[in-house]
Amino acid sequence: MTPLDLIPRDIRRLYRVVEFKHAATILASDFPTEFAELCGALRAFRFTDDDVRVLGGNESPIPKAFSRLLRPRWKEQILRARMVVDDQDVSEDTHKIDYVKGRIAFDLEWNSKDQTFDRDLAAFRAFFEYDRISVAVLVTRDTDSMVPYFRKLGTFVDATGKTRKVIDKYGHEGGSTTHMDQLLPRLEAGRAGGCPVLALGITPKLRTGEKGA
Repeated sequence: MTPLDLIPRDIRRLYRVVEFKHAATILASDFPTEFAELCGALRAFRFTDDDVRVLGGNESPIPKAFSRLLRPRWKEQILRARMVVDDQDVSEDTHKIDYVKGRIAFDLEWNSKDQTFDRDLAAFRAFFEYDRISVAVLVTRDTDSMVPYFRKLGTFVDATGKTRKVIDKYGHEGGSTTHMDQLLPRLEAGRAGGCPVLALGITPKLRTGEKGA
């Protein structure tokens, strides 16, 4: 048995799943209630071809779907850390995580600039180092399975009336956006510090109407 076997089989079939620093063991063993809620949301989530074509980045229907599944139980939290030297504030850092419940952080990056991962991982690291969370979960797009799917979708009409390829909207040809191939090197480089992170990549098996979904 491997640590990823602690992630339900159906979740592993629908998402690409990668863990860092024993995140799966921590979630399943120490936080079974919150972990079950997250698994329920991951199972319930689906997207359509129209969701993928629609304009809007992180305002698209896909992030909104996760919000409907997690709110209001999972709440946004902000951490402000000040450095004080000789009773004077020298610096102040502010970090925000979109969804927190208990000691678990959750975030979703569907189609943002890839630098957004640096912000997310810095927030996970800060919350962990200040003992606000024990583990984090980050969902984004899988790369290997989603690129062929985007190509099959063909074209869409953008806000200016121009016809563009769907895959161009997602930055896989000539751009850098949030997907697993951008996330995993950052995690391997230790950008989240000591914070355990479970990374999940959305695959086309979550598309509404996909056989077996």
